Amino acid sequence: MLTTESCHYRAVVMGVSFGGLNALKTIIPQLPGDFPVPIMVVQHHDRHADDFLAEFLNNQSALHVKVAEEKEKVTAGSVYLAPANYHLLVEDDATLSLSLDEKVNYARPAVDVLFESAADVYGAKLIGIILTGANNDGSKGLLCIKESGGLSIVQDPATAEAPNMPEAAIAITTVDHIVPLDGVAPLLVSLFH
Repeated sequence: MLTTESCHYRAVVMGVSFGGLNALKTIIPQLPGDFPVPIMVVQHHDRHADDFLAEFLNNQSALHVKVAEEKEKVTAGSVYLAPANYHLLVEDDATLSLSLDEKVNYARPAVDVLFESAADVYGAKLIGIILTGANNDGSKGLLCIKESGGLSIVQDPATAEAPNMPEAAIAITTVDHIVPLDGVAPLLVSLFH
């Protein structure tokens, strides 16, 4: 059984772009249903994208995967995906908020927006993960997580469909763990044993 008793982390944030479907379907289904903290994900996609990704992952996973909703309280055992064309943020009361603010790094949703807001809320109790992607979104957000005392994990660029996002994150901050794609879920599970 996984527990937060032996681990002080309280939330996980993930950022992914090009190659995201393969990355998320490799990680999320490997996580057990008793995963003890919420996971929030920004996947870059078209502004008219539907809920396919959430539905697909939910059908493959022991966790509850859904599109995030305004003012929704985050709970353990759930994965929240940023909806198309909205930034996803975490509020001080551990609820989610959606924003139509300007694009960041040419993207909305943007990884940096989620990571920076989550770092403000969770501080050292946050795990940030950068996965495959073709731009540098998330690197500043991961640096913010590190500066707040949180844990940083980056997919090994050699295992990424697009190495730009992992490489940008590695270039800007001292990363705690650089792991191949299939090592991300086992690492997360090990952190809560």
